[in-house]
Amino acid sequence: MFETDRLGDWADLPFFKDGSLDQIAKLAGADILPPPDQTFAALERTQAKDTRVIILGQDPYPTPGHAHGFAFSVTPKTPLPKSLINIFKELAADMGRAPQNGDLRFWADQGVLLLNTALSVPRGDTGGHAKLGWDRLTAQVLARLASKPRAYVLWGKHAQTVARNVSPDKNLVIATAHPSPLSAYRGFFGSKPFSTVNKWLKGQGETEINWTGP
Repeated sequence: MFETDRLGDWADLPFFKDGSLDQIAKLAGADILPPPDQTFAALERTQAKDTRVIILGQDPYPTPGHAHGFAFSVTPKTPLPKSLINIFKELAADMGRAPQNGDLRFWADQGVLLLNTALSVPRGDTGGHAKLGWDRLTAQVLARLASKPRAYVLWGKHAQTVARNVSPDKNLVIATAHPSPLSAYRGFFGSKPFSTVNKWLKGQGETEINWTGP
C-alpha cells in the first residue's frame, strides 16, 4: 500500500523495519489522503543529512486534491487552505512578500522538512488517523535529527507536545499559536518565524532560506 523505496537515508529507521508500517496499513483503510505514493514525500525530498529546519504539522489536509505529502503545502493550482493563507500573511509581513502559490516544495529543497505528525488522514475526517501509530515515526525522525543543532518551528500545542524533548539550548525552537483562523491571532501573527530562522541560520554559518519564491 505505502511506497517506501525512495526513503533514502530515512529507510533504516526502526519504524520501517519492525512492522509498524504494516500495522498502520491494515488499520488505515483504502480511502486515505494523500495518495499512498505521496505519504512519505516530505522524507523522500528532504533527507536527514540535508535537514536544517523542521516545520511540524498535525495531519494532512482532509480535502481531496489538497494534501500531497508536505505539511501545510498544496499543489500549485489548489486554492490556499485557511491556515496557509495565514502563513502567507505572516510571511508577507515578515519578509516582504509571499509565494505565488501554495506549493512549498521549494522550501523542502532548501532543507526545510515539512513533516506532519500523522502522515495519513481519512477523506473528510480531520485527525482521523492521529492515534494510528504515526507518532512512533515522528519520534524516530526527531531523534535522528538531534545529531546537530537545527531550527524547529512548532505551530500549536500539538506540535509543541510532539517536540517537547527538543532542547532549546542546542537548537532554535520557535513555539507559537497555530496559523489556523481559530488561533492565529493568539500569537502567530507578528511572531516573525521566517526572519528569525534566517537570522539563526546565518549565525550558524549557513545559507538563509528563500521563503518567498523559487
